[in-house]
Amino acid sequence: MNTSDDMTCLQGRFLIGVDLGGTNCRMALVDHQGRICRRERFSSRRFYHVDGLMDKIEIVCREFEDAARDTGGEIAALGAGVPGLVDYQGRIMVAPNLSWLNGVDFSARLAELGQWSVRVINDANAIAWGEHAWGAVRDNSSFLAVTLGTGVGGGLVLGGRLWVGSDGAAGEFGHVVVEPDGRPCGCGSRGCLEQYASATGILRSVREELAQGRRSSLESLDADALTALAVGRAAREGDALALDVLNDAGRRLGQGLAMIANVLNPEAVVICGGVSLSLDLMRPSLDGEMSRRAFEVCARRLRIVAGELGDDAGILGAAHIAGCADALWP
Repeated sequence: MNTSDDMTCLQGRFLIGVDLGGTNCRMALVDHQGRICRRERFSSRRFYHVDGLMDKIEIVCREFEDAARDTGGEIAALGAGVPGLVDYQGRIMVAPNLSWLNGVDFSARLAELGQWSVRVINDANAIAWGEHAWGAVRDNSSFLAVTLGTGVGGGLVLGGRLWVGSDGAAGEFGHVVVEPDGRPCGCGSRGCLEQYASATGILRSVREELAQGRRSSLESLDADALTALAVGRAAREGDALALDVLNDAGRRLGQGLAMIANVLNPEAVVICGGVSLSLDLMRPSLDGEMSRRAFEVCARRLRIVAGELGDDAGILGAAHIAGCADALWP
């Protein structure tokens, strides 16, 4: 996709991006070049009903409208990424961490706020589209975005369009099974990739190793300080336990990506989220699994890269996709 061509119609017009999470909601006013002009952040934990959330979103939208008018511009579109399953119409089917949004036609509620186009998508899909529009895979038309955070999410772009599946539930890469009869997962299955390669899974692996008596610099950390970032730091300092845990996470990730390579033969995989900061430490075992399990032609084609947009990927992706008329398959 050529971003500059796609956004020509929005010259002098602005986009609003909403990144709704279980803890915080972030909003941004974005110009046609992907520059964030204004930001707002507020807690989503303080809301227990959609009406309260909408009141706050409306206040911020009015502030953004005023800012756009000050430059002689206007708001062209509003997009939102939400942590849950979203159908084609923008209705939130299930939002596990914001259950009071279950069944809400979020797109319709956002459309009430102004005369602009609106699109609501899953948060991992928003991250995928952000990296496609303005990030690490802007030159690729087929790729998988993998988010390694508290859980493992996925967003799939094929032929320059976001593939969300028959019911809007496609891309759940974190629930590819990499260990039959392995760790129980919140989805109801066992041995899902999320249980091994997410920040949560990595920390569980560390605690299991410590409980078995392995020595590590990580054992001196309290619960709040023991994070996936701390595991990465320890590994870079030569901590054997931390290195083993990240090697195992990389191995599991490689197993899952080999399946994707063989089934879809995409051009790229972009790894996003906090755990992606340790991608270089995971690459040896990841690449080893790819060479063992993926067809050579598929593995040779596949480019695996870290995301470039950091925490802004979701908010930029939500904003950009709202201004794209034919962004979704089918």
